[in-house]
Amino acid sequence: MDHEAGTGEQRALPPGAAWRSVAACILSSFVLLGRGRVHLPAGRLGMRLTFADGTSARVYRETCLGSGLAKDPCTLVVCFRLRRVRGRAHALFRRESLLNTPLFVGFPGFTSKLWLADDELGRYRGVYEWDGPERAEHYARSLWRVLALVSEHGSIGYAVLPRLRRDDVIAGPGPAGDRGAGRDAGAWWLPAGGM
Repeated sequence: MDHEAGTGEQRALPPGAAWRSVAACILSSFVLLGRGRVHLPAGRLGMRLTFADGTSARVYRETCLGSGLAKDPCTLVVCFRLRRVRGRAHALFRRESLLNTPLFVGFPGFTSKLWLADDELGRYRGVYEWDGPERAEHYARSLWRVLALVSEHGSIGYAVLPRLRRDDVIAGPGPAGDRGAGRDAGAWWLPAGGM
């Protein structure tokens, strides 16, 4: 994978550190939810994002904290394939996934997330704007422990794209240059535009 784009060697945080981070996030999330700081904008629902590997997926939810804009922006893309979820079970997962909101909105640096339905290969993606690439990396490595409980082995991955706003990444040419140069099977993380 492309190390410059933040997709180099990837691994979960050690279990103790990851689960402490997740627990702190859940506590913070309930405070944020209770104060009405978490929003579910509808403007991008149904938008289809294509990726440089030739796959595409539809946005089925967006979650924002406050304005949804970061001071030190970076884009984070997370990918996984659920274990033993087929057919109609995908629709159930998409409905149920709202309950997973406390697992991310309380992490330091979270600003917004596009939830993408499963693509042609059965992979789910989250496309985030995060405040600070180090914070995004910490979240992705903590989340790995949670995803490992429900995901196919070897299907979890993430990419951190520093200094790039999420909406700029999904709207036009990004860090890899010309996206019209053909499919790149390793570029599951690189949005090639929205429709």
